[in-house]
Amino acid sequence: MNKKMKIGFWISTGLLSAMMLLSSGMYIFNHETIAGLFESYGYPTYILYPLAALKISGIAVLWFGPARIKEWAYAGFFFNFILAFFAHNNIGDGEQGGAAMALILLISSYYFNYKKENTPVAVA
Repeated sequence: MNKKMKIGFWISTGLLSAMMLLSSGMYIFNHETIAGLFESYGYPTYILYPLAALKISGIAVLWFGPARIKEWAYAGFFFNFILAFFAHNNIGDGEQGGAAMALILLISSYYFNYKKENTPVAVA
């Protein structure tokens, strides 16, 4: 059972990592296009580079970080995906599917991480 949880974690976190790395790459290498999209959503464009850096560091934490820091990374990604989903939904561009898929992968990664560790991740 523990081996299945590890494989589930690797798959879900790997796919999530790929999505976040592609997203961060778009923020950095296709800055003008993404900045235009952020302006259409009503978000400031100066958050693109910090958001890209935080996504990359969040992925590193999910793979290599201690349990308490992983909780923060999962929470940060959760809020990012929820806000992205509603930003796309409110603007009506029909692109909320990516945010929904990222949210599903995040929840799967969290679940498998919790099960493979076999102990509660958030300990007060």
